[in-house]
Amino acid sequence: MRVAGLVLAAGEGRRLGTPKALVETGGLRLVDRAVDALRLGGCDPVVVVLGAARVDVPDAHVVTNDDWPSGMGSSLRLGLATLDEVAATAAVLTLVDTPGVTAAVVDRLVAACAVGADVVVATYDGQPRTPVLLTRAHWPEVAEMAVGDVGARAFLRAHPHLVRHVECGDVGTSDDLDTPEDLARFTR
Repeated sequence: MRVAGLVLAAGEGRRLGTPKALVETGGLRLVDRAVDALRLGGCDPVVVVLGAARVDVPDAHVVTNDDWPSGMGSSLRLGLATLDEVAATAAVLTLVDTPGVTAAVVDRLVAACAVGADVVVATYDGQPRTPVLLTRAHWPEVAEMAVGDVGARAFLRAHPHLVRHVECGDVGTSDDLDTPEDLARFTR
């Protein structure tokens, strides 16, 4: 089994005031934190989709979404198309603005896949959040349903019978950094 990682990091961070991929916490950019969590959690290769900001991301294959203003859906489609070129059997999808997603979270999703789960969603205190693991068989439908600012959510809602929820609240958080207040709260 080979599990790839996908980081969606193309947005401009309008409410935050800067592209989230560039934001640093604890001396590390959010994009690097996401790549590290995926790699240490068992994902290889890792693809990062950038757009509003263009930066070098060591240890990742970077693709640029020129259509990033259309929403997350275009980034997800580009990322899945890029992953389609590698021999991965599954992919863990994460967002750049969720620095509480740890390698231990990713490892739990990969472990669930290893014992037969096709679609795995991390939950925190029972609430489904990011990241999400999808086996290759589902990528075409996920890509087809990813429109506007909707990522994999439409697919997950359409196929709840496929989803295995894995509790991760003891090893990570789902907090996303959308505003300067969110960032200040996280860095405390």
